[in-house]
Amino acid sequence: MDDMKILRQTAEELYAKEIEALIAAETDPIPTGWQMSPRSVLTYITGNTKVKGVDISPKYIGNRRLIEIAIATLVTDRALLLIGEPGTAKSWLSEHLAAAINGDSTKTVQGTAGTTEEQIRYSWNYAMLIANGPSAEAMVKSPIYRAMETGTLARVEEISRCASEVQDALISILSEKRMSVPELGLEIPARRGFSVIATANTRDKGVNEMSAALKRRFNIVVLPTPSDMETEIDIVRTRVAQMSAGMELHAALPKEDTVARIVTIFRELRTGATLDGKQKLKTTSGVLSTAEAISLLANSMALAGSFGSGEIAEDDLAAALQGAVVKDEDKDKTAWTEYLENVMKKRGSQWLPLYRACRELEG
Repeated sequence: MDDMKILRQTAEELYAKEIEALIAAETDPIPTGWQMSPRSVLTYITGNTKVKGVDISPKYIGNRRLIEIAIATLVTDRALLLIGEPGTAKSWLSEHLAAAINGDSTKTVQGTAGTTEEQIRYSWNYAMLIANGPSAEAMVKSPIYRAMETGTLARVEEISRCASEVQDALISILSEKRMSVPELGLEIPARRGFSVIATANTRDKGVNEMSAALKRRFNIVVLPTPSDMETEIDIVRTRVAQMSAGMELHAALPKEDTVARIVTIFRELRTGATLDGKQKLKTTSGVLSTAEAISLLANSMALAGSFGSGEIAEDDLAAALQGAVVKDEDKDKTAWTEYLENVMKKRGSQWLPLYRACRELEG
């Protein structure tokens, strides 16, 4: 299929040249089932270098040691659990780890309240099952089953959203590294290289609390929110540039001061205080994560490209901010109005056009 017609390419498709360059330049030992060494996986994730004439872009900007721990976990027989606040790049990192290690990030189970045990193990083509009884041809293998067969990585997104019986199905798989198929009298052993990368949202902790038994099967890496303003600005700027490259937004990238203002607003409303710590603020019901800041700026670019001059204007930002901040009409609107009047309005001439655009939108 023409790449231009695909809405979202997988990581291994989007960054194929980088992966190929790293594989071609490989000099270190490669674990069984991997396509490159742990050191090359780290280079792919952290980027900011050139290999074989190809620029390796950063996929994760943050604590390098956390990435080293995550990669080292996957070299062992332990599964990896990435946890953190919404928008801390858990799924993004999970996808890129699988893309770098196996060249395939698509063996994925999306955890929801409707996820069943069959999606973890296997199910059946019921027409074939009724016609001919249980057979290998009638079996529908789950992504985890296929990963065990091929000695590759499977991904389980939002594991804490899965019901307890679904989570329990993982315990025996991660412990025994085998899957029983009693209907066929089979027991499938996992090939070397098999592992699972799961993600969990700390905001969903109470949905379906993971059992201690399941947690023990994972090495847990906590992905924090960006610790400082400069890091968050760098993440937002980098990801907006990467996202917009694959979209037809017809707009210029946001300027440095625009990114800085959005990150400032998000950090202050997220923490409940101005950056200088001198003024307490009401927080909003939404998370206002780094990922939301990235989406907000991409949306502003879409507005500017479709209905404006191609340069992000204050009213483009105001419209996107209103949608991002005000999730709960009662609580969030009050917090947002107070922020506009008590903080943004008093910040001087650089902030005044954005303040006016936001107030005009509020009516």
